[in-house]
Amino acid sequence: MERVIRRASHAGTWYSDNANKLGEELDGWLRETGLTKSPDVRGVIAPHAGYSYSGRSAAFAFGNIDPSNISRVFLLGPSHHYYTPRCALSRATVYKTPVGDLPIDSEVNEELRATGKFELMDLNVDEAEHSMEMHLPYLARVFNGWPVKIVPILVGALNSENEAMYGRLLAKYVDDPKNFFSVSSDFCHWGSRFNYTYYDKKHGAIYKSIEALDRMGMDIIEIGDPDAFKKYLSEFDNTICGRHPISVFLHMLRKCTTKIKINFLRYEQSSQCKSMRDSSVSYASAAAKVET
Repeated sequence: MERVIRRASHAGTWYSDNANKLGEELDGWLRETGLTKSPDVRGVIAPHAGYSYSGRSAAFAFGNIDPSNISRVFLLGPSHHYYTPRCALSRATVYKTPVGDLPIDSEVNEELRATGKFELMDLNVDEAEHSMEMHLPYLARVFNGWPVKIVPILVGALNSENEAMYGRLLAKYVDDPKNFFSVSSDFCHWGSRFNYTYYDKKHGAIYKSIEALDRMGMDIIEIGDPDAFKKYLSEFDNTICGRHPISVFLHMLRKCTTKIKINFLRYEQSSQCKSMRDSSVSYASAAAKVET
């Protein structure tokens, strides 16, 4: 099988392309969380903004990972530039990062492709998308020295039926404790530049209204109810860019036999909005843990 490389296309702009500098940054953020690694953590929800914005909060997801039992990481990320009503798999055989490369699990990739439910994304689509790439340096760092393979899944603009269908299809992988899931999403994109200015004045300042709205969604995700999450999104239209990956993940957790609970550990905003001229993006990090 020929080697097809997906370059770290956002290195040097969204995060450092200097291996030493990036490694030190990641190690520092991971250390600062003070989290204990747990073998019960089987998945994370983490942001995908530039590291100067969300690198610190993302550490509160990745800092939970105990790499010793995991041999495969499924990445679920939204598509920002490319429209598809389905999910897409990568044509690459390796994803590069400045702090180590991550090989694609071609066997599982083929297995998923054989279902006929996935399309293959072109390399230029793959490299243009940042949602999964922003998780890679953290994964490469946490799994440094451990033999891990990845299965990137670009999650398109799915309708509810397809969110449930992909959830059912991927649920069996959750029941294998060697598998891990890295779900990529930012939370509210607020401001006129995002065409979203929902403001409930009862919470006080705008940024407090944004937090209340985000936390309402986070609470529903923690309960693990994809239908309630759908209802919340249609009611408030919160601009959670990874709504489809999160929904698929909720369906996976509902359909698998392992009992797994999502808990949010960190919430931040890129800035505090106080007037209608302001804008911000919210970042929330969660760990999905086996309930013992």
